[in-house]
Amino acid sequence: MTDAAADALVRLGNAQYVLLTTFRKDGRAVPTPVWVVRDGEHLAIWTARDSGKVKRVRRNGDVLIGPCDVRGRLTGAQVPARATVLDASGTVRVKAALARKYGLLGRLTLWGSRLRRGAEGTVAVRITLT
Repeated sequence: MTDAAADALVRLGNAQYVLLTTFRKDGRAVPTPVWVVRDGEHLAIWTARDSGKVKRVRRNGDVLIGPCDVRGRLTGAQVPARATVLDASGTVRVKAALARKYGLLGRLTLWGSRLRRGAEGTVAVRITLT
């Protein structure tokens, strides 16, 4: 990993929110602000299993990612990355990391999601900077 990629990984992993941009079949960009955590040499997000971003990532894993505020306004440059949907054990690991990073709010959000969607209703997505 280059120094620039390592710096971007640290900067994005420490961000409160990132803007994850996925792409539709026709090439249109769909930006979404999400929580993010470090997952080793990767980043990871967590979302509903049936969300549009998961469907787009399954079809085309090329994404852009950059730091943003809660409303999705970029606060830094976006960088290209590759996204893949994680299995159940990866999702559990990412949920635990989210709970650690986001504290009480993270734990409450995860708990509410489990009540609403069930244990299998969400999935983690690994993001590898390219």
